[in-house]
Amino acid sequence: MNSESHCLVSRRGLLQAGAGLLLASALAPFPAQSAPSDGYRIVAAPGRARLRPDRPETDVWTYNGTVPGSVVRLRQGERARLVVENRLDQETTVHWHGIRLPNAMDGVPGLTQPPIKPGERFVYEFTPPDAGTFWYHPHANSLEQLGRGLAGAVIVEEREPVAVDHDVLWLLSDWRLTDRGAIASRFGNRMEAAMSGRVGNTVTLNGRVSEAEPFRTGERVRLRLVNASLARIMALRFEGHRPIVVTIDGQPCDPHEPEDGRILVGPAMRVDLVLDLEGEPGRRYDVVDDFYDGLSYRLTQIAYDSRPPIRAHVFDALVVLPRNPLPEPNLASAERHTLTLQGGMVSMGGMSGMGGMMGGIMGGGGGMMGMGHDAVWTINGQSMTGDGHAGMEPALVFERGRSVLLELRNETAWWHPMHFHGHSLKVLSRNGKAVPHRQWQDTVLMAPKDVVEVAFVADNPGDWMLHCHVMDHQMSGMMTVLRVA
Repeated sequence: MNSESHCLVSRRGLLQAGAGLLLASALAPFPAQSAPSDGYRIVAAPGRARLRPDRPETDVWTYNGTVPGSVVRLRQGERARLVVENRLDQETTVHWHGIRLPNAMDGVPGLTQPPIKPGERFVYEFTPPDAGTFWYHPHANSLEQLGRGLAGAVIVEEREPVAVDHDVLWLLSDWRLTDRGAIASRFGNRMEAAMSGRVGNTVTLNGRVSEAEPFRTGERVRLRLVNASLARIMALRFEGHRPIVVTIDGQPCDPHEPEDGRILVGPAMRVDLVLDLEGEPGRRYDVVDDFYDGLSYRLTQIAYDSRPPIRAHVFDALVVLPRNPLPEPNLASAERHTLTLQGGMVSMGGMSGMGGMMGGIMGGGGGMMGMGHDAVWTINGQSMTGDGHAGMEPALVFERGRSVLLELRNETAWWHPMHFHGHSLKVLSRNGKAVPHRQWQDTVLMAPKDVVEVAFVADNPGDWMLHCHVMDHQMSGMMTVLRVA
């Protein structure tokens, strides 16, 4: 397979026998867009937004006056300059989630940079090595700042355009709203932190509750899904369609249909789909999130207009994206380590159902040893609370250039999307079974009692956060530092 070109592969052949012969593209390329020559200006400030049509406008926190914030479009291998100005009444930073960038640009207060004080600004400069779908969000008071709307997508465009009719972004956010449309207070509830985190009552698509999204029969679209929720895990089903997963967390994988037809997207994860719109003109098809038992809901509908199809025949082929320049770990010589997740509320049902809670808050190894009195979670028996600060001692130290194999063990009753800054992880196995489709991720979703093996080359020097991206879990202890020296 030529990793330097965008190609199409037979759907039937690929799904039955893996990647096969490459076929020529029959679609006009999607036009790329360049970043502004003088860089992006991103202003964090209060604002208002109508999240639901049946509620008043909501006081939110915005990037450039909107939720989600402005889409940042960068080009692979080209230097980016992003000026972040803070007009909030508290400190903030910006983390460029999933991008392999220099440590000083990673946006962790105290650990990689001073926080941006009210009225001040910070200039982020880096060259994204990978094309794909990423996002940006605060890493200071992140539970509240993200929960009040501070999030935006980063699209790093491939060097060559991808052969689709449209490139579509769905940034999904979860909100807890009152009857009057205000954001509910009481961020950081200790009981919620010990369970599933702050799961809201309203889900928006690109900043609004979506009744329907318009498409036309015969189109082929690249659909970029970004889960910017504090805690909500999503499992999306596309009624009447067969979406094909082509990237996970910005990294191309072998194109494949999702297991059981459900696209599982944990907080902070991104999944790119190729979706062939083969529905009937004028008809609507549900997109349903049914992750939580008994709590499924319709996220939106695919709404076809009544015009005839744009082409007479659908494509019996799949888009294959070029691989990014990720260093391949040497598993034979890799040093091996285990990171064990413990703590939280004991649950019979865990996150697969919202009931069944019993028992009390448990610490790893019989107690909490950490840096904050509100710790309820541990990694290897240690807790780091908050968002990051100076003096955080690393749990592990790696020599630069070494291959590393990590065994992640979830000994809790809850789901955890574990995010590693500055690197992408090759997912090798889950509960003893090899993970297919050559998947690389920066945010690995772990079910209760899961054991997942991942590997990477420690080639990016610095102190890097590893934490759960259920923000309540991070803030209450499920966070550590890994050093590449």
